[in-house]
Amino acid sequence: MSLSDELNRCKPWIVAALEYSGGTHLYEDIVAGIVAGSLQFWPAANGCAVTEILVFPRKKVFHIFLAGGEKNQIVDMDESAVHFAKMQGCTSMTVAGRRGWARVLKQKGWAEQFTTLAKEI
Repeated sequence: MSLSDELNRCKPWIVAALEYSGGTHLYEDIVAGIVAGSLQFWPAANGCAVTEILVFPRKKVFHIFLAGGEKNQIVDMDESAVHFAKMQGCTSMTVAGRRGWARVLKQKGWAEQFTTLAKEI
């Protein structure tokens, strides 16, 4: 299956996840980032994730930006994501999402680090 086919197949999950992004991106922005290589696309049979690598002055972080579909599909990606992140020189991982992910990902060693609050101005 081509990248375009996979993106189209996963579009409903990406669009649904974008509902929680605070209006930062449209589906088209995600596709452009994946094609440009600034975002990574992780399709699975019943879900998908979109990640990015954040480079700070003293740390490189693998950030899970969007995820949608069956939660077990997303959780099952953890081992592959850790391996990929290490190969990219990342020393930690973060995930943005609804608070329920903290409970679901706890079994994989994830712990809530901080809470993000938002206000439209």
